[in-house]
Amino acid sequence: MKILLVSIKSIHFKRWTEQLEHSGHEVFYFDISGKVGTYNNMPWLSQKKSWKYRWDFPGRYYLKEYFPKTYNLIKPLNERHVDKVFEAYLKEINPDVVQSFVLYLSCTPILSIMCKYKNIAWIYSAWGNDLFYYKNIDSYKRDIMRVLPEIDYMFADCQRDIGIAKELGFQGEVLGVFPGGGGYNLSAYNPYVKSLPERNIILVKGYEQRFGKAIKVIEALIEIKEILTPYKVVVFGADDEFFDAYKLFKDNEFIEVKGVLKHSEVLKLMGESLIYIGNSFSDGMPNTLLEAIIMGAFPIQSNPGGATAEIINHGQNGLLIEDCEDVEMIKAFLIKALSDVELRENAFITNQNELKPQLEIGLITNQVLKAYNSIQYI
Repeated sequence: MKILLVSIKSIHFKRWTEQLEHSGHEVFYFDISGKVGTYNNMPWLSQKKSWKYRWDFPGRYYLKEYFPKTYNLIKPLNERHVDKVFEAYLKEINPDVVQSFVLYLSCTPILSIMCKYKNIAWIYSAWGNDLFYYKNIDSYKRDIMRVLPEIDYMFADCQRDIGIAKELGFQGEVLGVFPGGGGYNLSAYNPYVKSLPERNIILVKGYEQRFGKAIKVIEALIEIKEILTPYKVVVFGADDEFFDAYKLFKDNEFIEVKGVLKHSEVLKLMGESLIYIGNSFSDGMPNTLLEAIIMGAFPIQSNPGGATAEIINHGQNGLLIEDCEDVEMIKAFLIKALSDVELRENAFITNQNELKPQLEIGLITNQVLKAYNSIQYI
């Protein structure tokens, strides 16, 4: 089977795609952004990239930034249209299946083309905020309701989004619910999983941009700083919005803030952490939550639309923040997690012995490939 993947570049897309390396399928990649860049360590993946500009001339970024009117005059002449480039590539490789990752990024721009080629099966992979958030914005919802009836198959990272998709017009076949980046190489990370007595880090995801609410966690931590002396508080993945808000705080000298880290560094940090906190008002199944589970950190996680409750049983193997703006709730959960040793120990046992094995890369890959092999195509 020829599979054409349509997506922007991301670590999660790369990890998902790696599952297909030894699948026996021919795999192609159309970079929907059309910009410079490739996956150099994936020679088995045929890639269509760097197609957007007829001439990516020196000084283009400078011209766009400081002389936008001039840039907009030449833009129609210099930029290729995604639908035309995609259709040409579609004809060139003649795939059996097209798989689009994230609706508004990779489905909507090629909808008119896919409607012309009904003989090609179309898979949609829903990630993160894709449906849960954007269904509430009229312009996006219109696109969602135009796209979903045309989709033949669907993957998602949580059951919640399967239900939303069906409500908004999806009538195809569900291929399964899997982590957005596939499974995890547990044997590679097990050496970094420390025992509970060895852990003293409270780890916070520093995501404040658009959907994130990390600053609410910081507010809660500052209010209980007197009981945090035995612990090291670390924020990772802090974005610009986080830094802008964080610098206005006082009494935050006990917090260490890190920017973007390598994926392997995040996992090692998780393996040293007693508690992990992720807080946002919109998300799917957070990959960092899954990583906290496999690395043994006690998870405190927001629960937009009930997605997180699909894996966290509140008060048993973690705690669910139902209101991401409620600093008092976050503070109470932190105190609970720090003071209740039995809760942490039971959660560690449950997550390590029951949930973690379900996230193993070989198991997930086999399930994903079985789903691909079930696809009916002409």
